[in-house]
Amino acid sequence: MRAPNSVEYEMINLPNLLTLSRILVILPIIGLFWMEGDWARWTALGLYAAACITDFFDGYLARTRGEISRFGRFLDPVADKLLIASVILMLCAFGRITGLAILAAVVILAREILVSGLREFLATLRTGLPVSGLAKWKTTIQMFSLGFLIVGTASPDWIPAIAIGEVGLWAAAVLTLITGYDYLAIGLRHMNEDSPEEQNQPAKPTDGLSRTGGAE
Repeated sequence: MRAPNSVEYEMINLPNLLTLSRILVILPIIGLFWMEGDWARWTALGLYAAACITDFFDGYLARTRGEISRFGRFLDPVADKLLIASVILMLCAFGRITGLAILAAVVILAREILVSGLREFLATLRTGLPVSGLAKWKTTIQMFSLGFLIVGTASPDWIPAIAIGEVGLWAAAVLTLITGYDYLAIGLRHMNEDSPEEQNQPAKPTDGLSRTGGAE
């Protein structure tokens, strides 16, 4: 049994603090949407970019410093989804994502909900959901596209920020469908397997027949 101070140290370390900062920065970013002027858009972009950078460094530092923790593994995907979902919803609410691009945003949000549900289900089976290389590309493109959309019309005339953002959003949506299907296939495959608890339980007779286990 671990001492209380060791558990506290496991939760409060530099990688986890970086992850927490990604959550704390959401409220200032949201507040800046109500501010007038180009400065507000650029400030929001700066905060958003800093949050995205922490998404790389928290995992890197956790591995190199030997500070990987259960709390960090739980908090990291939660922080990612809260940040992305909040920014997408605000962009839609303030008309910076419009028309058919809203469909791409819905696809991305729906996939995030799907993956969260799959992770919760697989956790009951003591099985993880590995992150694919394609999913990492999706996240990178998604982060860049949202950054361009945050700046929007405040960008220099020679940078078509809105067009770049919408193209990137659609590219992320396509990758979202592909990776979402892959994750769903993994989840469905595990649904057809017995959990460790079910495998250790004796078969129960039903109407003169006995089930050997296995969900249908």
